[in-house]
Amino acid sequence: MLNQFSRTELLFGKEAMDSLFHARVAVFGIGGVGGYVCEALIRSGVQSFDLIDDDKVCLTNLNRQIIATRKTIGKYKADMMKERMLDINPQADIRVHKCFFLPENADQFPFHEYDYIVDAVDTVTAKIALIIKAQEMNIPVISAMGAGNKQNPGRLQVADIYDTKVCPLARVMRRELKKRGVKKLKVVYSDEPPIKPVEDMSISCRTNCICPPGAQHKCTERRDIPGNAAFVPAAAGLMMAGEIVRDLSDSARSIRKENCI
Repeated sequence: MLNQFSRTELLFGKEAMDSLFHARVAVFGIGGVGGYVCEALIRSGVQSFDLIDDDKVCLTNLNRQIIATRKTIGKYKADMMKERMLDINPQADIRVHKCFFLPENADQFPFHEYDYIVDAVDTVTAKIALIIKAQEMNIPVISAMGAGNKQNPGRLQVADIYDTKVCPLARVMRRELKKRGVKKLKVVYSDEPPIKPVEDMSISCRTNCICPPGAQHKCTERRDIPGNAAFVPAAAGLMMAGEIVRDLSDSARSIRKENCI
Protein backbone atom coordinates (compact mmCIF):
# COMPACT_ATOMS: atom_id res chain seq x y z
CA MET A 1 0.00 0.00 0.00
CA LEU A 2 1.28 3.47 -0.92
CA ASN A 3 2.41 5.47 2.14
CA GLN A 4 4.80 8.26 3.08
CA PHE A 5 7.74 5.84 3.14
CA SER A 6 7.01 4.14 -0.20
CA ARG A 7 9.87 5.90 -2.01
CA THR A 8 12.28 4.77 0.69
CA GLU A 9 10.98 1.21 0.50
CA LEU A 10 11.60 1.21 -3.26
CA LEU A 11 15.27 1.78 -2.43
CA PHE A 12 15.79 -0.41 0.65
CA GLY A 13 13.03 -3.02 0.48
CA LYS A 14 10.31 -4.09 2.92
CA GLU A 15 12.61 -6.07 5.20
CA ALA A 16 14.78 -3.03 5.87
CA MET A 17 11.72 -0.83 6.41
CA ASP A 18 10.36 -3.27 8.99
CA SER A 19 13.68 -3.10 10.83
CA LEU A 20 13.63 0.70 10.85
CA PHE A 21 9.99 0.75 11.98
CA HIS A 22 10.69 -1.46 14.99
CA ALA A 23 13.96 0.22 16.06
CA ARG A 24 14.30 2.66 18.95
CA VAL A 25 17.06 5.22 18.49
CA ALA A 26 18.34 7.41 21.32
CA VAL A 27 19.72 10.76 20.18
CA PHE A 28 21.88 12.46 22.79
CA GLY A 29 22.24 16.11 21.82
CA ILE A 30 19.63 17.87 19.65
CA GLY A 31 21.80 20.61 18.18
CA GLY A 32 23.28 21.32 14.78
CA VAL A 33 24.26 17.68 14.21
CA GLY A 34 21.70 15.79 16.29
CA GLY A 35 18.77 17.73 14.87
CA TYR A 36 19.58 16.60 11.34
CA VAL A 37 20.02 13.02 12.52
CA CYS A 38 16.47 13.14 13.89
CA GLU A 39 15.15 14.79 10.73
CA ALA A 40 16.59 12.15 8.43
CA LEU A 41 15.66 9.18 10.62
CA ILE A 42 12.01 10.18 11.08
CA ARG A 43 11.75 10.68 7.30
CA SER A 44 13.39 7.27 6.76
CA GLY A 45 10.81 5.31 8.72
CA VAL A 46 12.31 5.00 12.20
CA GLN A 47 9.32 5.06 14.51
CA SER A 48 10.64 5.24 18.10
CA PHE A 49 13.02 7.75 19.65
CA ASP A 50 14.43 9.05 22.88
CA LEU A 51 15.58 12.68 22.56
CA ILE A 52 18.00 13.87 25.22
CA ASP A 53 18.93 17.55 25.60
CA ASP A 54 18.50 20.15 28.32
CA ASP A 55 19.24 23.18 26.14
CA LYS A 56 16.87 25.84 24.83
CA VAL A 57 16.86 27.41 21.37
CA CYS A 58 18.99 30.56 21.22
CA LEU A 59 19.12 33.31 18.57
CA THR A 60 22.61 32.17 17.58
CA ASN A 61 21.26 28.67 16.77
CA LEU A 62 19.30 29.98 13.78
CA ASN A 63 22.31 29.78 11.48
CA ARG A 64 22.54 25.98 11.63
CA GLN A 65 19.97 24.11 13.75
CA ILE A 66 16.92 22.71 11.99
CA ILE A 67 14.53 23.31 14.89
CA ALA A 68 15.72 26.90 15.42
CA THR A 69 13.32 29.58 14.16
CA ARG A 70 12.20 32.93 15.53
CA LYS A 71 9.14 31.16 16.94
CA THR A 72 11.13 28.52 18.83
CA ILE A 73 13.66 30.81 20.56
CA GLY A 74 13.58 30.18 24.31
CA LYS A 75 11.88 26.79 23.99
CA TYR A 76 13.46 23.43 24.77
CA LYS A 77 15.22 21.95 21.75
CA ALA A 78 14.03 18.43 22.53
CA ASP A 79 10.41 19.59 22.72
CA MET A 80 10.69 21.47 19.42
CA MET A 81 12.34 18.48 17.74
CA LYS A 82 9.57 16.18 18.95
CA GLU A 83 6.92 18.56 17.67
CA ARG A 84 8.58 18.75 14.25
CA MET A 85 9.03 14.97 14.05
CA LEU A 86 5.36 14.35 14.90
CA ASP A 87 4.37 16.74 12.11
CA ILE A 88 6.26 14.42 9.77
CA ASN A 89 5.01 11.15 11.29
CA PRO A 90 2.16 11.53 13.83
CA GLN A 91 2.39 7.81 14.71
CA ALA A 92 5.96 8.09 16.00
CA ASP A 93 6.71 7.21 19.64
CA ILE A 94 8.98 10.00 20.89
CA ARG A 95 10.13 10.36 24.48
CA VAL A 96 11.84 13.54 25.64
CA HIS A 97 14.46 13.78 28.39
CA LYS A 98 15.13 17.42 29.26
CA CYS A 99 18.47 16.82 30.92
CA PHE A 100 22.16 16.58 30.15
CA PHE A 101 23.70 13.10 30.04
CA LEU A 102 26.37 12.56 32.70
CA PRO A 103 27.99 9.46 34.27
CA GLU A 104 26.00 10.05 37.46
CA ASN A 105 22.58 10.01 35.75
CA ALA A 106 23.26 7.21 33.25
CA ASP A 107 20.92 4.86 35.14
CA GLN A 108 17.97 7.18 34.43
CA PHE A 109 17.90 6.14 30.77
CA PRO A 110 16.36 2.86 29.51
CA PHE A 111 19.45 1.69 27.62
CA HIS A 112 18.08 -1.85 27.42
CA GLU A 113 15.39 -0.54 25.04
CA TYR A 114 17.77 1.16 22.60
CA ASP A 115 18.70 -0.38 19.27
CA TYR A 116 21.08 2.43 18.34
CA ILE A 117 22.68 5.39 20.12
CA VAL A 118 23.65 8.71 18.59
CA ASP A 119 26.35 10.66 20.42
CA ALA A 120 25.93 14.28 19.36
CA VAL A 121 26.89 15.87 22.69
CA ASP A 122 29.61 18.49 23.08
CA THR A 123 31.63 17.60 26.16
CA VAL A 124 34.37 14.97 26.26
CA THR A 125 33.30 13.66 29.68
CA ALA A 126 29.74 13.00 28.51
CA LYS A 127 30.86 11.49 25.20
CA ILE A 128 33.20 9.03 26.87
CA ALA A 129 30.63 7.99 29.47
CA LEU A 130 27.97 7.52 26.80
CA ILE A 131 30.23 5.47 24.53
CA ILE A 132 31.38 3.22 27.36
CA LYS A 133 27.79 2.68 28.49
CA ALA A 134 26.72 1.80 24.94
CA GLN A 135 29.52 -0.71 24.55
CA GLU A 136 28.85 -2.24 27.96
CA MET A 137 25.24 -2.79 26.85
CA ASN A 138 26.33 -3.98 23.39
CA ILE A 139 24.35 -1.22 21.67
CA PRO A 140 25.61 0.15 18.34
CA VAL A 141 26.75 3.76 18.68
CA ILE A 142 27.95 6.44 16.30
CA SER A 143 29.71 9.53 17.56
CA ALA A 144 30.02 13.04 16.11
CA MET A 145 33.41 14.68 16.27
CA GLY A 146 33.97 18.41 15.93
CA ALA A 147 31.83 20.25 13.35
CA GLY A 148 32.68 23.74 14.60
CA ASN A 149 35.32 25.96 12.98
CA LYS A 150 34.94 24.03 9.71
CA GLN A 151 33.80 25.33 6.30
CA ASN A 152 34.01 22.36 3.91
CA PRO A 153 31.39 19.58 4.27
CA GLY A 154 33.26 17.64 1.59
CA ARG A 155 35.98 16.87 4.12
CA LEU A 156 33.58 14.94 6.37
CA GLN A 157 33.97 11.17 6.44
CA VAL A 158 32.99 8.05 8.34
CA ALA A 159 35.84 6.21 10.07
CA ASP A 160 36.90 4.32 13.14
CA ILE A 161 38.07 6.71 15.85
CA TYR A 162 41.60 5.25 15.65
CA ASP A 163 41.81 6.08 11.93
CA THR A 164 40.98 9.77 12.37
CA LYS A 165 43.42 12.61 11.84
CA VAL A 166 43.62 16.41 12.17
CA CYS A 167 40.39 16.77 14.25
CA PRO A 168 41.32 18.04 17.75
CA LEU A 169 38.28 16.45 19.43
CA ALA A 170 39.01 13.10 17.79
CA ARG A 171 42.59 13.31 19.06
CA VAL A 172 41.40 13.70 22.66
CA MET A 173 38.81 10.96 22.24
CA ARG A 174 41.37 8.52 20.82
CA ARG A 175 43.62 9.05 23.81
CA GLU A 176 40.88 8.79 26.43
CA LEU A 177 39.12 5.79 24.86
CA LYS A 178 42.41 3.91 24.51
CA LYS A 179 43.04 4.42 28.24
CA ARG A 180 39.64 2.84 28.94
CA GLY A 181 40.16 -0.14 26.66
CA VAL A 182 37.66 0.89 23.97
CA LYS A 183 38.98 -0.78 20.83
CA LYS A 184 36.72 0.74 18.16
CA LEU A 185 34.13 3.43 17.61
CA LYS A 186 32.36 4.56 14.46
CA VAL A 187 32.57 8.34 14.07
CA VAL A 188 31.80 11.08 11.58
CA TYR A 189 34.65 13.56 11.52
CA SER A 190 36.33 16.15 9.30
CA ASP A 191 39.99 16.15 8.32
CA GLU A 192 39.76 19.85 7.49
CA PRO A 193 42.17 21.85 9.69
CA PRO A 194 40.11 23.94 12.12
CA ILE A 195 39.78 27.61 11.23
CA LYS A 196 40.56 30.09 13.97
CA PRO A 197 37.43 32.16 14.69
CA VAL A 198 37.55 35.90 14.19
CA GLU A 199 38.50 37.66 17.41
CA ASP A 200 35.69 40.19 17.60
CA MET A 201 34.10 40.47 21.03
CA SER A 202 31.20 42.50 19.58
CA ILE A 203 29.86 39.34 17.90
CA SER A 204 31.09 36.80 20.44
CA CYS A 205 28.87 34.95 22.90
CA ARG A 206 31.76 35.20 25.35
CA THR A 207 30.86 38.79 26.24
CA ASN A 208 27.38 39.05 24.70
CA CYS A 209 25.65 35.87 25.86
CA ILE A 210 21.98 35.90 24.90
CA CYS A 211 21.05 32.41 26.09
CA PRO A 212 17.32 32.17 26.97
CA PRO A 213 16.36 32.65 30.63
CA GLY A 214 16.69 29.41 32.56
CA ALA A 215 19.29 27.91 30.20
CA GLN A 216 21.33 25.32 32.12
CA HIS A 217 24.56 25.79 30.15
CA LYS A 218 25.43 29.32 29.06
CA CYS A 219 28.00 30.35 26.45
CA THR A 220 30.03 32.14 29.12
CA GLU A 221 30.77 28.74 30.71
CA ARG A 222 32.49 27.43 27.59
CA ARG A 223 36.25 27.40 27.22
CA ASP A 224 35.98 28.21 23.49
CA ILE A 225 33.20 29.67 21.36
CA PRO A 226 33.45 28.04 17.90
CA GLY A 227 32.37 29.52 14.61
CA ASN A 228 29.73 27.46 12.77
CA ALA A 229 28.32 27.23 9.26
CA ALA A 230 24.88 26.01 8.24
CA PHE A 231 26.11 23.14 6.08
CA VAL A 232 28.87 21.32 8.02
CA PRO A 233 26.80 20.22 11.06
CA ALA A 234 23.88 19.40 8.75
CA ALA A 235 26.05 17.25 6.50
CA ALA A 236 27.55 15.48 9.52
CA GLY A 237 24.08 14.72 10.90
CA LEU A 238 22.82 13.39 7.57
CA MET A 239 25.90 11.18 7.23
CA MET A 240 25.30 9.76 10.70
CA ALA A 241 21.66 9.06 9.88
CA GLY A 242 22.72 7.27 6.70
CA GLU A 243 25.05 5.03 8.67
CA ILE A 244 22.30 4.22 11.19
CA VAL A 245 19.80 3.32 8.47
CA ARG A 246 22.39 1.13 6.77
CA ASP A 247 23.43 -0.60 10.01
CA LEU A 248 19.86 -1.30 11.13
CA SER A 249 18.97 -2.61 7.66
CA ASP A 250 22.07 -4.83 7.47
CA SER A 251 21.38 -6.14 10.98
CA ALA A 252 17.88 -7.21 9.95
CA ARG A 253 19.22 -9.01 6.89
CA SER A 254 21.88 -10.80 8.94
CA ILE A 255 19.31 -12.03 11.48
CA ARG A 256 17.09 -13.32 8.71
CA LYS A 257 19.99 -15.22 7.09
CA GLU A 258 20.92 -16.77 10.45
CA ASN A 259 17.31 -17.89 11.00
CA CYS A 260 17.21 -19.45 7.53
CA ILE A 261 20.33 -21.55 8.04
